[in-house]
Amino acid sequence: MNRKVRWGVLGAAKIAVAKVIPAMQLGEWSEVTALASRNLKKARAAADSLQIPKVYGSYEELLADSEIEAIYNPLPNHLHVTWTIRSVEAGKHVLCEKPIGLNVDDARRLLEARDRTGMKIQEAFMVRTHPQWLATRDLVRSGRIGELRTMTGIVSFFNRDPENVRNKIEMGGGALLDIGCYPINLSRFVFDAEPLRALALIDRDPEMKVDRLTSALLEFPKGQATFTCSIQLAPYQRMQFVGTRGRIEIEVPLNAPVDRPARIFVDDGSDLQGRGEVIEFPTCNQYTIQGDLFSIAIREQREQPIPLEDALANMAVIDAVFRSAESGTWEAV
Repeated sequence: MNRKVRWGVLGAAKIAVAKVIPAMQLGEWSEVTALASRNLKKARAAADSLQIPKVYGSYEELLADSEIEAIYNPLPNHLHVTWTIRSVEAGKHVLCEKPIGLNVDDARRLLEARDRTGMKIQEAFMVRTHPQWLATRDLVRSGRIGELRTMTGIVSFFNRDPENVRNKIEMGGGALLDIGCYPINLSRFVFDAEPLRALALIDRDPEMKVDRLTSALLEFPKGQATFTCSIQLAPYQRMQFVGTRGRIEIEVPLNAPVDRPARIFVDDGSDLQGRGEVIEFPTCNQYTIQGDLFSIAIREQREQPIPLEDALANMAVIDAVFRSAESGTWEAV
């Protein structure tokens, strides 16, 4: 058997063509062999530029290809569940872009489909397998910063194009689903716990109705997490975890560089003008790592890096944040 898992891609989304596919093509365990789009001309252009041998003018044709073992699903948010379910029903494992769906009920449908078909489904939180995040969690677990008490983060960019899927509320657009899901996921990852309740504020675009600015406070059993996300602010991202004896700052938490080492800063507070110890990680591509680890789980029939149950837990927090913004009070997760 070929060691490399044969992948097909649904659609020619920018993240797929510009970042994920080129990175997976560098992997030792992943081989992107087919791409499908409802626009055959667009599919051929993307496949030609990436030297992908098979091109299909419909998603159904791709799923009918018996040689394809796994599907990467970067479709708009509102299509994640439908085409992930159709993929596993066709006997394909699925790596689906975040968010896995639009709410907890969507995630439950995927759990049922996984259990019914026996295929693997994973939410594509590429950050979770990057060395800088694995090290951050290990440092917290080791007691390097004492007892973790709080996480704070901001993630933003500016996009007010009404034609962009991020600005279409019916397609699952908005800041919280697009990027707010990251600080929620990473705070859960590093706290190694689930939040109990959420309190949130949301400001919606008056014309497109998507949440353009969302801030939330999450109560964990032993601490708190606060974050702000926006799709109408200057591009910026930082996350910090503060404990009783120190602090860890992740310099570029989401879009870790692929052309230089990633860095985190571990600071004991002795010099408020300094950044503490700098820990560098060898240059790597988190999308390559993500693809290969999922491919290894398929090929060696082992547990995937991020279980689907984690996606359901993350969606539960997102739902609570949305509910809190509507009710104006704390909402249980």
